[in-house]
Amino acid sequence: MRKENGKAEARRALDLEHELPSGEDAANSMPSATGDTAAGDTELQRLKAERDSLLERLARAQAEFENARRRGAREQQEFREFATADAVRAMLPVLDNFERALRAKPEGTDFRSGVELIYKQLRDVLARLGVQPIPAQGEPFDPRVHEAVEMVETGEAPDHTVLEELQRGYRMKEKLLRPAMVRVAKNPEK
Repeated sequence: MRKENGKAEARRALDLEHELPSGEDAANSMPSATGDTAAGDTELQRLKAERDSLLERLARAQAEFENARRRGAREQQEFREFATADAVRAMLPVLDNFERALRAKPEGTDFRSGVELIYKQLRDVLARLGVQPIPAQGEPFDPRVHEAVEMVETGEAPDHTVLEELQRGYRMKEKLLRPAMVRVAKNPEK
């Protein structure tokens, strides 16, 4: 809307310049014969057409620039998310090792509390980046987020229920970083 108003104003200004000559130019531009009037009108029409063409090209160039700016911003955001996902994937084995260290029962309680503190800090940093663990144990098996390593025949759990999480899975926002590696119940009665 604003571009069209700007075009209209520019056209009116140019029209006024060409239609209302002032001073000495007015005397010189007065038609002396009928042929001069026709020539002046065609020249005026040609200039108006040229002006309209230039204004249209300017509007297109501005629109192309705005589209390129938006596309660049979108691509930059996608690249940031891709780079962050790669960095987080590289940190997931470290997180796994912290979990293994905490499952072991070392004798020093000071050592254990220090490891727990570091583990909590790492989880907090990942949470701020949008990384969330995928719930697995006790959940129904979902092949989109779980990777079945083993099917275990048991009557203690419903069919296709995750019995044990072997390796935790993670997602970042809506993107799956790593599926959870799980053992799945297979009910022998079915």
